[in-house]
Amino acid sequence: MKYDPEIVPNIIETGISKNTTGIFSAVKRNGEWLETSIEEFRTKTRNLALGLYELGVRKGDRVSIHSENSTEWLICDQAVISIGAINVAVYTTQPSDQIKYILENSEAKVHIVSNDDLFAETKPLMKEITTVEAVISIQPSKHKKLKGFEEVMEMGAALHEKEPELLEKLKSEIDPDDLANINYTSGTTGVPKGVMLSHNNLASNVLASNERMAYSADDAKDPKILSYLPLAHMLERIASYIYIYTGVPVYYIEDVNEIKTDFITIKPIYFSTVPRLLEKIMAGLKVRGQELSGLKKRLYYWAIDLAENYDPEDPPTGLEKIKFKVADKAVYSKIRDGLGGNLVGMMVGGAALAPPVMRFFNGIGYKCGQGYGLTETSPVATGSLPDWIRIGSAGKPITDVEIKIADDGEILIKGPNIMQGYYKMPEQTKEVFTEDGWFCTGDIGHLDEDNWLFITDRKKSMFKLSTGKYVAPQPIENALVNNGFIDQAMVVGAEEKFCAAIIIPDWKNMEKRFERFGYILPGENKIESEHVRNRIQKEVDKVNKKLPHWEKIKKFVLLEEPFTIEKGELTAKMSIKRAGVMKNHKELIESIYQD
Repeated sequence: MKYDPEIVPNIIETGISKNTTGIFSAVKRNGEWLETSIEEFRTKTRNLALGLYELGVRKGDRVSIHSENSTEWLICDQAVISIGAINVAVYTTQPSDQIKYILENSEAKVHIVSNDDLFAETKPLMKEITTVEAVISIQPSKHKKLKGFEEVMEMGAALHEKEPELLEKLKSEIDPDDLANINYTSGTTGVPKGVMLSHNNLASNVLASNERMAYSADDAKDPKILSYLPLAHMLERIASYIYIYTGVPVYYIEDVNEIKTDFITIKPIYFSTVPRLLEKIMAGLKVRGQELSGLKKRLYYWAIDLAENYDPEDPPTGLEKIKFKVADKAVYSKIRDGLGGNLVGMMVGGAALAPPVMRFFNGIGYKCGQGYGLTETSPVATGSLPDWIRIGSAGKPITDVEIKIADDGEILIKGPNIMQGYYKMPEQTKEVFTEDGWFCTGDIGHLDEDNWLFITDRKKSMFKLSTGKYVAPQPIENALVNNGFIDQAMVVGAEEKFCAAIIIPDWKNMEKRFERFGYILPGENKIESEHVRNRIQKEVDKVNKKLPHWEKIKKFVLLEEPFTIEKGELTAKMSIKRAGVMKNHKELIESIYQD
């Protein structure tokens, strides 16, 4: 092993000592950016940790955190694991029945909630959850039974006065193999499973993943990271640990709908993202060109097309290089200014990034690499290299991680990042490991001759047509949403003669396009519009041209409203829950194949 076993608080403290900005992190709240200094973070973390200890939290106890992204989220996280307790993160989008299950299953001793709005969902359940001995509210609360964040920190400060060495003593008793985190993940199917991750699972993942980061603290005079993905998800959690470890403050945005403004305000050097945001940015840029005319419009789309065909492994030379310089001055530099001007690149995970999108963002001047992993792998297993990106690949295995492909194409992984198992689920744990200790990911893929990993699809997502042909729907879905007019898509066809798709149009871009031609979309029944169906058919035809005949989309149906987490159609990281969509739209799907 390249890296010695370590505990997370030591990794965080190492990073803090590298930070020369004086700012640990910031959060946007009610439109205002609130920065927290390094010393304030240290003090609040220490006091909250000791306050939790005063409330009876001991090594191995579980503490749940139900909060939006914020500096306080990180303070809670570090306070909990600094005394040897275990963080149980809860998504803000999680329905109340799942929250109840998580708190009961983990036997949470203390529950931390950000504010009364979030607590309103869980308040009726608290009487039924017998293990919770105290509820702490980060923001001031009207509920008298809730303990205030400041109140608990004051308890900790008083304990520190009496026993100044206590926290360091508690930290010293933590072993790298002790649990730091139980992260509940339902993925796209099933009951939430508590993924048990140790301190060293996380610490080793930070150290190895950091080797793949395409930025440094020297990339700007005032370096900042933008964060918008939920800290409850392991992708953003480990990303935040990495950012802190590199000495760069993290700025947590308030509302993803304001992210464009936040990019310009913060001027970040880096951020982590799921493909969906990049797809929407790219789609918006394509539609923006419609506002131009004449030579400017032709130049704009020429530059966009150039970027979509860029290969970072074969950078342009000669005349092609000159073309890119012209495109950069006329178009790409303005796009980069719109994302703050300091952005070096982005780390993409959570789902497959379509090759045209990957080419585009590399082509306009960013280092847009891709990683792969699961909650069970802490989460990073592979990643692009800072100066080596292969289009379509999820990268190479990170340090100390091994990957092999099973006979049926499933990706198998070994390494210090592999979970300890599913909490209280020995049988389910046994099911995902081979007899010789390889973790079975449930994903299908292959390694090329240079050991770059390529993902095909989830094993459970692939389906067989009645003709006997197998279909991997995700690449088709990625191609469908890789334009300005389709917001979401799900391919269906299991045991049927042909593939079809459920499509949700991007209504904003549709309206912009049609308005230029004097057509106004109706307020209701937009999916009945012949103009809309014709536009979507054109986009489907473009995708079909590149597919083998059995994968072509022969029919599609439109939905007016998008898939949502609340309706059980999306996971917290915005991946489609196929079973949820199939259940909610059963009759619609059946109607496709009745003719």
